[in-house]
Amino acid sequence: MAAAASDLLTGWCLFGLALLVILIFCWVYVRKYQSRRESEVISTITAIFALAVALITSALLPVDIFLVSYMKNQNGTFKVWADANVSRQIEDTVLYGYYSLYSIILFCVFLWIPFVYFYYEEKEEDDGNTCSQVKTALKYTLGFITVCAVLLLIGAFVPLDIPNKKNSTEWEKVKLLFEEFGSSHGLTALSFSISSLTVIGMLAAITYTAYGMSALPLNLIKGTTSASYERLENTEDIEEVEQHLLRIKSKCRDGRPLSSRDRRTLQQLEERLRTLRRRERHLESIEKSWWTKFCEAIRPLKIVWGVFFIIVALLFTVSLFLSNLDKALHSAGFDSGFIILGTNLTNPLNMLLPVLQRVFPLDYILITTIVMYFIFTSMAGIRNMGIWFFWIRLYKIRRGKTRPQALLFLCMILLLIVLHTSYMIYSLAPQYVMYGSQKYMVQSNKTIDGQSRNVTLVSKDCDADAPEDQCIVTRTYLFLHKFWFFSAAYYFGNWAFIAVFLIGLVVSCCKGKKSVIEGEVDDDDSDMSDDELSVYYH
Repeated sequence: MAAAASDLLTGWCLFGLALLVILIFCWVYVRKYQSRRESEVISTITAIFALAVALITSALLPVDIFLVSYMKNQNGTFKVWADANVSRQIEDTVLYGYYSLYSIILFCVFLWIPFVYFYYEEKEEDDGNTCSQVKTALKYTLGFITVCAVLLLIGAFVPLDIPNKKNSTEWEKVKLLFEEFGSSHGLTALSFSISSLTVIGMLAAITYTAYGMSALPLNLIKGTTSASYERLENTEDIEEVEQHLLRIKSKCRDGRPLSSRDRRTLQQLEERLRTLRRRERHLESIEKSWWTKFCEAIRPLKIVWGVFFIIVALLFTVSLFLSNLDKALHSAGFDSGFIILGTNLTNPLNMLLPVLQRVFPLDYILITTIVMYFIFTSMAGIRNMGIWFFWIRLYKIRRGKTRPQALLFLCMILLLIVLHTSYMIYSLAPQYVMYGSQKYMVQSNKTIDGQSRNVTLVSKDCDADAPEDQCIVTRTYLFLHKFWFFSAAYYFGNWAFIAVFLIGLVVSCCKGKKSVIEGEVDDDDSDMSDDELSVYYH
């Protein structure tokens, strides 16, 4: 029992260290993108907290796998201290951790983030008293709370396995629903709600992460255009617009009024001139900044990182393709959620993770790297595309200029993508996520001259076909695969992810170099936003 406590303490200590690193990262990340001029304390805290909870949930995955794996020896037998009570205690510890974190995620997604978002929307439209703003925000948030309640009820009372009894009464069916809910301790209700959010996260990953996996490395390899060259072109554009303005204004020197067409053109040219002059100020600041000189000095390093990221992206895509192809060829079918009994087509990550898991925390480092890679590629996709609602562009994500509402949207999207990351890791390494490095003992009959001579016990890697009492399934897997139709949706989502990545790769290859002030200057920006430029470039 002392050994069990020591192993449990080791896993949770490293989890605590990861928790500290996550909080620091989230604080730096949010502060980097939030607007200094429109900064709000509550929205900042909400964004940091929501993103941190999602990352902490991902950090719990390798701890879960480590604890179930460490209860067994390499030969497939259970360790001396790993009796039924100790195993149950360890499993319950992780399960309660997931209960807490997933409950906090539901609270953030359906209550806290919507309330803060609508509160600041009302604050911008109406500078009246705080009570009316809070009431209006609560009114809109009530819709999100209703959706959450509906998801929890569906998850709680939709039976997973109800015997088909024609003679059973309606009351017996209802009684069976409540008995199933009580026996699962609300696990199915929470699992259904989280799986629903994970499906939304899958759509966000297909939209942003898949494109970002190609855009980020190729942007690093290509680099940006020269600030001095852009400034020269911008000066020529200013001179051309000014000459055009003078030609239009010369038409009314004798007192004649301008035509409506000339007035519209004059207004457009004046707006264009304001944008060009703002670009001039930005380009001048960037050209003189020490940060630009530093970026030019590390240009070879950026190319190396770009090549590394594109190799990693291709590795992920190939691994995901092989995993999906294995499910297509050898799974139990659509009705089972494309579950596979064992691994027939292996992939690089599925081979690497179980090996690294034996030397804790090497797999922890790799999982953290994968999650952070998805975060950075998702951020690259969001920053390149912006936040859209169908064909309507809602917000732009820019360093030091992101509004509080856009910041909340950003962290909501990243939260959902990180939730989906756990299933992505399962898709890449199903054996690792389900059982870690666990093995179990099977009988092997040695046959000589057609007769069975002796029976030996050999160890075999745990898979979905293993006996339930010999292999302990991780709590993560139980949350991810409680409902077969979500697993089927994830399967088709993986194919869509691969397709969008390949399309994004072609588009990114065809596009030229980005502007050195890409996304920093837009026509709808105010001149006051230029004041925030000094934070980074002076």
